[in-house]
Amino acid sequence: MIENTFCHVPGIGEITEQQLWAAGIMDWGSFNRLEKLPLSRAKITCIRNEIRISQDALGSCKPGYFYHRLKSGQHWRLFKDFRYRVAYIDIETTGLGFFEDYITTVSLYDGRRIRYYVHGDNLDRFIEDIFEYDLLVTYNGKCFDIPFIERYFRTPLPHSHIDLRFVLSSLGYKGGLKRCEQHFGLSRDALDGVDGYFAVILWQEYLATGNCRALETLLAYNIEDVVNLEFLMHQAFNLKVANMPFADQMTLDIPLRPDVPYCADLALVEQLRNRMAMSGFGGWGHR
Repeated sequence: MIENTFCHVPGIGEITEQQLWAAGIMDWGSFNRLEKLPLSRAKITCIRNEIRISQDALGSCKPGYFYHRLKSGQHWRLFKDFRYRVAYIDIETTGLGFFEDYITTVSLYDGRRIRYYVHGDNLDRFIEDIFEYDLLVTYNGKCFDIPFIERYFRTPLPHSHIDLRFVLSSLGYKGGLKRCEQHFGLSRDALDGVDGYFAVILWQEYLATGNCRALETLLAYNIEDVVNLEFLMHQAFNLKVANMPFADQMTLDIPLRPDVPYCADLALVEQLRNRMAMSGFGGWGHR
């Protein structure tokens, strides 16, 4: 997809890009091969210079070059070419980011391996491991996860970043990650109805009782988020390219779902739900 992109070139917008595609100039290669182009000489020179630089950046696996030159609504274009350098991440916290709030668990999935991190155990490893990747995929991470991580670890994350909340919203899918999952036929089974607030309750139960099943249920929920992000990212990418003239060359196969290492404890979930109902607890919503 990146080699079909021209709108990262200064002075070239999406309308000009679409005009190039309509003229049969589908990618950088065809642009360089043609002598007569429907553009001014200055624009042709600018694009050819940019193509040379872009080819180097793509060959060197530098998504950041394109990330900073594309509008935020076009960041999804990075996915196909850099999907083997991607980390799907999601955090659970004790709250919405007030001074005393902290990260309880983090899940990271790269399409091959699931990693998870727990406060008081191996959480500091996350900030080391995340720099193995160049591209992050989150849901609402630009507003919540990434600022929270950077504040908590006092470390900036300079990664390129696709926030699926905005990609899916542009396709008409809104209302939070769980609702988007439902639109695409994903079911969480035992974890249906569990949200970010319930994740806080699970963490509190683990701290109060030492019940490992509470932690395992929390991790099952957290890991489910990142596994589903992979599925949704592929679906969103395919929908985005569906109406482009080269869609048949761009469509990605949906990957097989990995095995999640933890299962929810149904009895514990029901017990905690009943306790919350009896106590009149509400929630602060979910991402």
